[in-house]
Amino acid sequence: MGNGVKERTARVREDAEAILPSPVSSKSDHRQVLSSLLSGALAGALAKTAVAPLDRTKIIFQVSSKRFSAKEAFRLLYFTYLNEGFFSLWRGNSATMVRVVPYAAIQFSAHEEYKRVLGRYYGFRGEALPPWPRLLAGALAGTTAASLTYPLDLVRARMAVTPKEMYSNIFHVFIRISREEGLKTLYHGFTPTVLGVIPYAGLSFFTYETLKSLHREYSGRPQPYPFERMIFGACAGLIGQSASYPLDVVRRRMQTAGVTGHPHSSIVGTLQAIVREEGAVRGLYKGLSMNWLKGPIAVGISFTTFDLMQILLRHLQS
Repeated sequence: MGNGVKERTARVREDAEAILPSPVSSKSDHRQVLSSLLSGALAGALAKTAVAPLDRTKIIFQVSSKRFSAKEAFRLLYFTYLNEGFFSLWRGNSATMVRVVPYAAIQFSAHEEYKRVLGRYYGFRGEALPPWPRLLAGALAGTTAASLTYPLDLVRARMAVTPKEMYSNIFHVFIRISREEGLKTLYHGFTPTVLGVIPYAGLSFFTYETLKSLHREYSGRPQPYPFERMIFGACAGLIGQSASYPLDVVRRRMQTAGVTGHPHSSIVGTLQAIVREEGAVRGLYKGLSMNWLKGPIAVGISFTTFDLMQILLRHLQS
């Protein structure tokens, strides 16, 4: 009888150890999360700073009725430089950094966590996920990051399309919006943002992870070279941004309605107004060619920086 009790006690202990994480495992998980947050923050900051002038130009065209062309875009860049100085091309970049650093940190970290959770659920622990869970992990990561940082995205859009005199800094934007338009305005345009983030983040992460997996399979090398990562990231950015671009235009128009003279409206109302005033293709895909230039560069830098930082931090930890 004593032996039976001992055996049952041993079995209970084994079951508890299987269910509850050990202190060593928990410590390792915390390190992985911190590593992902740091790598993601740096990746986002570098990527967005590199393409900030192109990003600001794209937003100005998106929220106005001006016809977009590459010639007009570079003319706007040139006259902005002449009239306001070189660093004015990065106007709003401080607000971008305030948004992008937490956004990228949360997105990359969430993606790593969702991959682990989905891997355990589908029985692919430590291996590359199959296609659908891979797409789902990216979409969930993007949705999580967008939900937590959206007001900062709205502030950044406002600063990009207004003169210096209107908003002196990020805090000034928050104060004026809450006073003049109400706090709920800080989430104006949130729905098209999430609807756009799901295909954008889902397809971006899916494409990048798939290309890395195919590279491993056909090259025989466990890790791609940095320039190969850049190419994979560029392809991911091109596909993700093309799929979600019309919703990006709607989002920008809704975010800046209070300062551009456009009435506050719903997603459907904004879509109809854009199509009525500018046409479906010309209005909803305005600035896409510039996105094809800046998007692949930004996403390539972002994914490459994240991966290389993760490798570096793993080496330092070991």
